[in-house]
Amino acid sequence: MNKETKKMIIDALMTPFSYVYGAVVEVRNRLFDMGLLKQHHFDVPVISVGNITVGGTGKTPHVEFLIERLSSRYKIGVLSRGYKRATSGFVLANESLSPKDLGDEPYQMYRKYGGIITLAVCEDRVKGIKEMLKIDPTITLFLLDDALQNRYVAPKVNIALVDYNRPPYRDRLLPLGRLREPLRGLLRSDIVVVTKCPSDIKPINFREMANGLDLYPANDLFFSEFRYADPTPVFALRNARLHSLSLLSQRDSVLCVTGIAQPKPFVKYIRAYQPKVKVMHFDDHHYFSRKDFAYIMDYFNRMPGEQKYILTTEKDSVRILNNPYFPPELREYIYYIPVKVDFLPYEGKDFVSKVLKLLG
Repeated sequence: MNKETKKMIIDALMTPFSYVYGAVVEVRNRLFDMGLLKQHHFDVPVISVGNITVGGTGKTPHVEFLIERLSSRYKIGVLSRGYKRATSGFVLANESLSPKDLGDEPYQMYRKYGGIITLAVCEDRVKGIKEMLKIDPTITLFLLDDALQNRYVAPKVNIALVDYNRPPYRDRLLPLGRLREPLRGLLRSDIVVVTKCPSDIKPINFREMANGLDLYPANDLFFSEFRYADPTPVFALRNARLHSLSLLSQRDSVLCVTGIAQPKPFVKYIRAYQPKVKVMHFDDHHYFSRKDFAYIMDYFNRMPGEQKYILTTEKDSVRILNNPYFPPELREYIYYIPVKVDFLPYEGKDFVSKVLKLLG
């Protein structure tokens, strides 16, 4: 049986489940639209950042972008559900907690911005906001991470992210595809950001994406790209060997270790520097075991090359840094690549100005 036949059979089996899933999502959204399921409005403005697909659109870098641009104007509270954490309920971030307590992405944000934000995780966003305001009544703006489908909180600004490399208008509902809800779910947003765009994107690509998304005039469209910074040691090193990827050559070897939803842009970026690249990919939010690290060390030791390095993502680095099983022998060889968001020029609009205008 060839791949095409297998795909046809799987599609036929999954289609009824996709229809049922879509019907449940539609009924839920209608109940909110009719007011039968209640949204909570807070005196403190809320910005929701989410998507209509499963994972991999770059929510964390965009939330970090908002923290950096808005923290001079607002006292920011960040609330996430803390996906794949070992805890449950409301947890306020503090120095004693680990990625397992908060989830890797909230922990990453707290590690970077803990001095200027209040951060917590809670599955119930309404309860989370209420608890955070009790603990820190000075908060003047909330950022909700991954909350487009969590409609119990009424946001002042609703931001939806879509991946340039996986346009939602070419996707299908779960479990056939990666869509959490139909494409029209984007119409609930005030702003749609097309993320992970190539830096050399052409005007025709802007038009194709805008036409495919088919947004209302009320939905502002923006385009963003990832910009990678110089490699940073995962563990504190006195003499870091790799200060820039430009130091790599074809005689060197790199082992890319990733546990993110969409590793291809990261790997593509590293390959551009032309070292010998091997990729070891794990599931999104993967917590590395002793066995995983033994396998990584064995593979790394057998790799050729004048210089050898392990490169990972910033999100993976926080799980590696706090993992007691990571081999001490590899600490001097492992680096992460920080990532930042930059917005591309499009129709003369400015993303931050638009957010501030919507906040009033």
